[in-house]
Amino acid sequence: MGVKGAAEDLAPLLGLPVPTVLKQLTGTNRGLMLAKGVAPDVARDILRLAVPGVATYQASRRDYPNGNVAANVLGFVGGDGKGGGGLERAYDGALAGTPGKLTYESSEEGLKIPTGVLAEVEPRDGCTVHTTIDRDLQYKAQQLLAAKVKETKSRGGYAVVLDTDFDLRALAVVPTFDPNHYQQATQSELNDRSLLDTFEPGSTAKVVTLAAALQEGVVTPATPITVPPLLRRGDTTFHDAELHGTEHLTLAGVLAKSSNIGTILTGSRISPATLEHYMRGFGLGSATGIGLPESAGLLAPSQQWSGSQRSTVMFGQGLSVTALQAADVFATFAADGVHKQPRLVTGQSCSDGVLHPTAPSAATRVVSASVAKQMRLMMEQVVGNDGTAAKAAIPGYRVAGKTGTAQVPGKNGYEPGAYVASFIGMAPADAPKLVVAVVLDRPTRVSHFGGAIAAPVFSQLMAFALAQAKVPPTGTKTPRIPLLWD
Repeated sequence: MGVKGAAEDLAPLLGLPVPTVLKQLTGTNRGLMLAKGVAPDVARDILRLAVPGVATYQASRRDYPNGNVAANVLGFVGGDGKGGGGLERAYDGALAGTPGKLTYESSEEGLKIPTGVLAEVEPRDGCTVHTTIDRDLQYKAQQLLAAKVKETKSRGGYAVVLDTDFDLRALAVVPTFDPNHYQQATQSELNDRSLLDTFEPGSTAKVVTLAAALQEGVVTPATPITVPPLLRRGDTTFHDAELHGTEHLTLAGVLAKSSNIGTILTGSRISPATLEHYMRGFGLGSATGIGLPESAGLLAPSQQWSGSQRSTVMFGQGLSVTALQAADVFATFAADGVHKQPRLVTGQSCSDGVLHPTAPSAATRVVSASVAKQMRLMMEQVVGNDGTAAKAAIPGYRVAGKTGTAQVPGKNGYEPGAYVASFIGMAPADAPKLVVAVVLDRPTRVSHFGGAIAAPVFSQLMAFALAQAKVPPTGTKTPRIPLLWD
């Protein structure tokens, strides 16, 4: 068989043009890779051709039977056998194992000398990394999120599910990728943007400001707050999302109505340094320590806050967070005011078959259990008929949470018509088990308000999570807190 004939036989099996194969088969190279990733049945057909000098070798391949489920968390294995993202990269050394090695003395003809020197190192299998992610819940989160991103024509979205032990049960991003075909994905799709992308939290940050004021003892949920139509602070005039006359709200009403002005008036009762202390206590401005590449977000020291920023940080402008950081704040309220580092990996089991658990993270009290309970009661009013998130309700369950509708910063101020819509909440509100955060990046259809488009996804995802975890309703009714004062 001539070289040209060999090329004509090999080309269709390799899926390559005949000239390409012909060029590879000719020349002075003593060894050359014709193709990678050839299926075993095709390799057998190639061997049957008996082309002189052409051989095959077996290579292992990482297979992901669940496709894109948790792809951004898991990552992928590249053609070089190295982890290329997510847990695959973070734990590459543990997962890869060690190949075996055989050293022996040979004759000049390359034959093994039976009585010669022999040294053998047994191969070692890689370890198994155990995660907190629930596959079914992760799948549901991705499906619900993808459907809403498509419906609202959003640029993307994030969904986070945490339990009150701060274990991460689901971490979804849209768009995502299939790790079996990672080469077809863009770098943005490969990244875990729920950990890397930052955005201004908007009104979901109001819970921190109000909790700080409660903890400092300068207000109670029933404290009357007179909210004017406009509020001048420094060189900036502030207003609420909707124009109104003078309103007489309680602190609970400020949260239920998501009043920017009411939040500023409340937060002004404590010093900037005190507010910053609580913000950092809730994890803002710091990486969560989840064990994967992540952004720390942005929270400038209070000494650097401008005159307007002193007010804007109170209602979620002038700082930035990741989706996980935002969910982490609400998990602290669900855990009775105690903050912990979110956990993704529970441990590793290696050749000994014993699970070596990850060391538990330290717990830090941010606010008292009493203040956390007060905040949950106030957040329940947000989900009530008089709040901004009636669509977050789940029949039979008490739900607490907060909407967010934040503008998107650009080079010259905020981008016109660009918003990040969110809802973050917990259930059951009086005995929380789970926290769910839903964030939609720049929706352009249906609505741009968190209560209209993020809250319904929260309701569906939380209902699924509660049912799956077999969490029954508590059977109690939501106490009504006055939202107005005479």
